[in-house]
Amino acid sequence: MLQMADPFVLITPTYADGEGRGAVHKQVIRFLNDAANRNLLRGVIASGNRNFGAFFAHAGTIIAAKCSCPCLYKFELAGTETDIARVRQGLDLFWKQQH
Repeated sequence: MLQMADPFVLITPTYADGEGRGAVHKQVIRFLNDAANRNLLRGVIASGNRNFGAFFAHAGTIIAAKCSCPCLYKFELAGTETDIARVRQGLDLFWKQQH
């Protein structure tokens, strides 16, 4: 099991059916069930498929609620160059605000 040593932002895919079930991958659940990892989580970024409507990138919504951290960004599928730039800029600002 991966053990985090420093605060981190989790980037995760969403695997949900049409009703939102199974949105958070089992490996991510196991990783966050470790209290030491969960305590270092500062935010989440999620990918998804807009075809799922309200459940688009739903893993981010679920993790943010359960772990009391912000869902910082959601992007579709593998994302675009614009998404990459936004995430990089957003994370730079986010980490500056954390310190």
